[in-house]
Parts: sequence; C-alpha cells; structure tokens
Amino acid sequence: MGAHRPIRSFAVVAAVAALLLAGCGSSSSDDSGDSGPASTTSASPTSTTTTAASDGEVRTAAVTDLEVDLDHDYGDRYADGILPVGDGRYVLDAPEVGSVYVCRESGDGGGADERGPWFVNGDTEYDLNLKIDVEGEVEWDGDYAVSVDGDTRTIATNDVPGDHTTGEFPIAADDPAYAYDRNPNHIEEQDLTYELPAEPELLDEPGCMGGESGVMNTGVALFNAFDAGNRDAGAWEVQDGCQGHPQVTSEYHYHTLSSCIDDVGVGTVIGWALDGFPITGPVVGDGNVLTTDDLDECHGITGVVDLDGEQVKTYHYVMTQDFPYSVSCFRGRATNPPGLPG
Repeated sequence: MGAHRPIRSFAVVAAVAALLLAGCGSSSSDDSGDSGPASTTSASPTSTTTTAASDGEVRTAAVTDLEVDLDHDYGDRYADGILPVGDGRYVLDAPEVGSVYVCRESGDGGGADERGPWFVNGDTEYDLNLKIDVEGEVEWDGDYAVSVDGDTRTIATNDVPGDHTTGEFPIAADDPAYAYDRNPNHIEEQDLTYELPAEPELLDEPGCMGGESGVMNTGVALFNAFDAGNRDAGAWEVQDGCQGHPQVTSEYHYHTLSSCIDDVGVGTVIGWALDGFPITGPVVGDGNVLTTDDLDECHGITGVVDLDGEQVKTYHYVMTQDFPYSVSCFRGRATNPPGLPG
C-alpha cells in the first residue's frame, strides 16, 4: 500500500536552526495551482536602507514593522500533524492573513477526484499521519544555477530536483493514490529562467497573484496553496513523498513545504518569490515554529537571513506547515513566471 507520510516534525532541523540563529545575533492539476503569535496585523513598509556590512555585521535592506522575535516562544502548534483545510480561502479585493490574494477567480479546473480518508473533524482538518503518497522513487539530473548581475538575480533551472527523487507519474491504476487522485500528467524537464530583482523594494500596497509563487532552491517551481478548483492543494491532492507533482504542461512543482528540504530554519533561504524576496523555513528553535498567525497578510515577516553569503535584515516570506503555506500576495513587484502565463 502507499507509504504514509510521517508527521512533518521539525525537531531535528530545529537544533540546526537554533545554532544558525545564535550565530546571526534562515494533479491532474491544471493548477493556476494558539501558540501566542507576535502579531497578526499588517506589516507596513518602511524605507529601504542599505548600510555597509563587514564580517559579523548585518546589512539592512527592505524591512517591515513586523519582525521575527528570536526570544519569543511561538510554540509548535501543528506538531501533531493535524492541519486546517483552506478550501475557498481567497480574496479578490485586498489581502488578509490566512487567505490567498488572487488576481482573478478560477475554480473550474482539475484536481483530486475524491476526498481522502485523511480528512478529519467534519472535513475541516486533515491528518498528515494518514495521508498517503504517490509511489515511486524516480531519480533526476537536476540543473539549477543562481547568479546576480547588478540589480538582477537570474535563476536557471530544468525544474526537476537533483537532491531528491519523485514519485511515478501519471499515477498508476495500481497505486493506492489512484483511488483519490488520478493525475494523468507526467514529469518532464523544463527550461525555466527567472529574472528577479536582486534588491527588491516593498510596494505601498501588496499585489495579487496568479498560480505560481516562485522557485525553490531544489530547482522546483512553487505554486500557491490552491488546486485549480480553489481547494486546498495540500489537503486534497496526492503528491509524492517530497510533496511534489506535475501539472498539465508536465511542470513538477510544490504547493507546500517539502519534507525533503533539510534545513528549514527561519534564517535559511530555501527559495525565491517572483518579486525577488527570499523564502525561508519556519523554524525559530526547538519546539518553536512560526505559523500563519505569526506572519503578515502576504505570509512574510522581517528577519535576518543568510543572503548571498552575508547576513541581511530583510523582509522575507516563510513557508509554514499550515495554509496558505507560502506566498499569498506579493510585497514587491512580481515578474511573470517563465513556465506559465503571469
């Protein structure tokens, strides 16, 4: 039978993250795609400043008022693996915490065929301990490169992971996942080049988003929290053991934080949003993990991250365990994704 995904516990990486932070002072998918929070208010932009940084110093870039408090106990709210379902939690007029600010309403595309038995508590939550994965361990020759030239960060990738395997797609009829999700798409190498701002600036008002959010350092595209029916993709769709799957043009992608990313500290850059701001993990320390309630309306916060080999205090997005998982609107001016319409 299909492999059961264990609780996505951050206990092991938290110890690593704590050491890093101490040193800082990081479907058939036609996808368009209470632990005491520090704040749930909008993080207003402040002036972008740049200061000289020598060894051990921190450079300040684009920052907001809402900052990570390394001394605060955010708790580990979802340590049991029971997550809220985010079906239909989108907004069209203005961003809000816990929803995806979309540019246009969709909802008539593909996705999983049946609700899986991992839905619990009146289908308002889902249990990661019960959710199955698409079978298979397919190896790929990932090709991912990042370069910065002036004010442009260029990321070139073939969109397949070089540091983890994928499941076998299309989902086979004898795979237990087929009973719930009959994703007919296959994974195919892409030729994607992202040209992002190397020093992104904060907009006065956040921008809405389409289906793609950015690209991860595994070389894999990151999509927003929804399947094409505006349902919670993390809850409904059956992905592989690294939480990835392909869509209709064979582009492999994540919707949620991949359990195959080893270091998910809040100061560790694990990807890049389409507006150029970095994406980090949620772990502040052992048993201390950020959730949606701790972030702003775009799923971000200001903190010190390891950026291109230096310590930089900047706004960044955070990938969390809970919906909407990652970027939910853009705090900077986003570029069009290379593989899909903007």
